[in-house]
Amino acid sequence: METLSNLWLFFQNQILGMQWLNTLAGKGVAALGLDPGSAAGGSLQFFLYDTVKIFVLLSVLIFGISYIQSYFPPERTRKILGRFHGIRANTAAALLGTVTPFCSCSSIPLFMGFTSAGLPVGVTFSFLISSPMVDLGSLVLLMSVFGARVAVVYVLLGLVIAVVGGTVLEHMGMERYVEDFIKNAPHIEAEGETLTRRRRVLYARDQLLATLKKVSPYIFLGVGVGAVIHNVIPQTWVETVLGDGNPLAVVLAVLVGVPMYADIFGTIPVAESLLFKGAGLGTVLSFMMAVTTLSLPSLIMLKKAVKPRLLAAFIAICTIGIILVGYFFNAFQWIIL
Repeated sequence: METLSNLWLFFQNQILGMQWLNTLAGKGVAALGLDPGSAAGGSLQFFLYDTVKIFVLLSVLIFGISYIQSYFPPERTRKILGRFHGIRANTAAALLGTVTPFCSCSSIPLFMGFTSAGLPVGVTFSFLISSPMVDLGSLVLLMSVFGARVAVVYVLLGLVIAVVGGTVLEHMGMERYVEDFIKNAPHIEAEGETLTRRRRVLYARDQLLATLKKVSPYIFLGVGVGAVIHNVIPQTWVETVLGDGNPLAVVLAVLVGVPMYADIFGTIPVAESLLFKGAGLGTVLSFMMAVTTLSLPSLIMLKKAVKPRLLAAFIAICTIGIILVGYFFNAFQWIIL
C-alpha cells in the first residue's frame, strides 16, 4: 500500500504537477540574476512554470480527446443522446460535455444544433452547463494543482449542477422559450464520411492548434494575474476578502466571476494563487465555475437563441448551484484536502 501511495504521489507531483519543471524554472530565473524569493523573481518563476505546464498538459489532452471525438460527429452524437430519456438523457448529455474541450461561447453552437435537431431543451442545457464547467482537461489540471480528491469532487459536483439544472428547466416547461428560428431550423440527416486513421490524426492536430490559438491569450493572462497575486498581493488582503472569515466570500467570488470571460485553463492559475494566499477552497472553485459557465459574452450569444425568461432561469439555476458548491467545499475542505 505504501508503495502504491508513493507511486501516486510521484505521478501527481512529478508527472501532472511537473515539480521538476518548477525547480528548473527557479534555476533559470536565478541564472538571469534574479532571486526566486523576491517578488519579481518569484513572479517570473511562477509565470514560466505554470505557462509551460498548462500548455504541455493541454496539448496532450486536447489531441487525445479530439481523436476520440472524431468517432462522434454531431449527427451521431445526437442519435446517441436521442436513445435516452428523462434524467438518463440529462446525465448522458452532461457526461458528453466532459469530453468537449470548449469554452462557454464555443459550446453554444452545438447547443443550438442539438436543440434544432429535436433534443429536449433540458438535455441540451445539461450539455451547455457541463461543457465549459467540467471536462477531462480541467480534471487533469485540477489534479496537478489541487490534488486528486479536489479534482474529482469538483467534476462530480459540476455534473450534478448540469444534470439537476437541465432537469429543472425541463420540468419548468421551458421549451416554449427557445427562439423560433432555432426550433424551426432545417435539419439534415447525415452520418458523415468514415475517416481513416491518418485523417483522424490530422483532425486531432487541427483541433489542437485551433484550441491553443483560441485559449492561449487567456492562459497567458490568467498565469500573469496568478503570478501577481502569488508574489505581490499581500496575503492579509486576500484572507480578509476571500478567506473563511468572510461568510459572503463565495457569493462575492461568483458575482465577480460572472462578468469575466476566460476558459478553465486561464482561471486555474488565478485560483491556485488565491488559494495559496489564504482564500477558501470553495471560494476559488466557485469563482472558476462562475467565470467558465456564466461569462458575459456567452450569455449575450445565448440571448440570441433563447427568450429572456429561459435565459434568466438558466442564470439563476447555475448561480445557485455554483454558490452551493462553494459553501460545500468550504465546509468540508478539511476532509477533501
